[in-house]
Amino acid sequence: MESKSIYRQFYNKLIIATSLFIITLSFIFYEYARSTVYDDIQENMLNQAKQIQKNYISEELFTSVKTQYQSIDLIHKEELRNFRFLNYQMGGNYYIKLLYPFDLENKIFLQIIKDISLERELLYSVIFKNLFILAIPGFILMLLYSLVVSKSLLKPIIQINKKLANMDENSLSQIDKKDLPIEFHSLANSINSLTNRIETYVKFKKELFIGAAHELKTPLAVMKLKNEVTLKKKREIEQYEEALSLTVKQIDEMNKMISSILDIGRTEGAQFEQTTDLDLVEYIKKKANDYRMLSAQKNIIITFFSNINHLHTSIQVTLFNQILQNFVQNAIKFTPNEKSIAIRLRKTKEEIIITVTDEGIGIDEKIDLFAPFKRIGNQSGVGLGLFLARNAADALRAKVTLENRKDGKSGCVAKVVLNNTSKEIN
Repeated sequence: MESKSIYRQFYNKLIIATSLFIITLSFIFYEYARSTVYDDIQENMLNQAKQIQKNYISEELFTSVKTQYQSIDLIHKEELRNFRFLNYQMGGNYYIKLLYPFDLENKIFLQIIKDISLERELLYSVIFKNLFILAIPGFILMLLYSLVVSKSLLKPIIQINKKLANMDENSLSQIDKKDLPIEFHSLANSINSLTNRIETYVKFKKELFIGAAHELKTPLAVMKLKNEVTLKKKREIEQYEEALSLTVKQIDEMNKMISSILDIGRTEGAQFEQTTDLDLVEYIKKKANDYRMLSAQKNIIITFFSNINHLHTSIQVTLFNQILQNFVQNAIKFTPNEKSIAIRLRKTKEEIIITVTDEGIGIDEKIDLFAPFKRIGNQSGVGLGLFLARNAADALRAKVTLENRKDGKSGCVAKVVLNNTSKEIN
């Protein structure tokens, strides 16, 4: 299929519109000129009839007139009560007939027939000649104008296209809206938003790859060194077992890291997941029950609060679950035994806010814990859970934060803010 050019489409449509405009204008001009000429002829014929009536004495003394271009007679008509003009063609000539009442009592009418072939031919000649002289240059001028206008209207698109053509993942820049018409500001905003997301994505990927390489390099180096030392001389079975145990432990840690990296891939794939209509309150309530099975080992109580009973919305469930799950798992990990975790949902006019509040050790708010391989305290783990949560939030166009509690108690508050797209609230 041949590619469609916006420029060509616009240019062709403008030419068609211009042609229709010139044709319409020409028709109006012709009708106006024709009407003016015909009105003048009819007015002269009517004045002539009035003058004849003024000098009329009797039917017997009336003399008919017949020339090459006009005839005047008296006729008898039954049905007429007022004057009437009739246009007709005969023998290739065009005529106007006037029937004017002379003596209504005797049903006598004056009939004036005028040959207007010459006037009609002159009218057509003058009008069409002038229209041709005016229309052709006008049409050419409109073509040139169309060319200039079409290029002018397409200039912003060409400008944006050049800007995008010079971009790559290493040189992303914003499109300056000040030089663009206001109609293109929305497009520029969308492109700028996309470039920001790409820039963030590239940055995260670099951080992830560099971090993964570093995190995998360390345990491999430890295993290599330990095994080399072990193999330098014969040792007791217990020493070999110790070395093998360390190797297995390090392999387990690397497997956890690889699984987390694979989770990142699945999270990115979930970005293309279709949204699902669900009751978010009921969904979180069900998830809270599932999390209680995990927290039971530490006797941690998980509670759920909501300022509404139901919240029907459309959301990508896998991405949302990635956020909620990581928040709750971190809360369980850092909350001491016999303490509590509170999950809260609050709906405002524009936002849906979900928080997970724990009674743990708190965090260092100077550190970006959403960066890959960032760990809290000396706890074990890969350090990718919160990174996954932020990636999922970015895909949902949501915001995630992590801060210490403000109520004087130890612990932190993990929060996700969603745009309120709820359909129904009870």
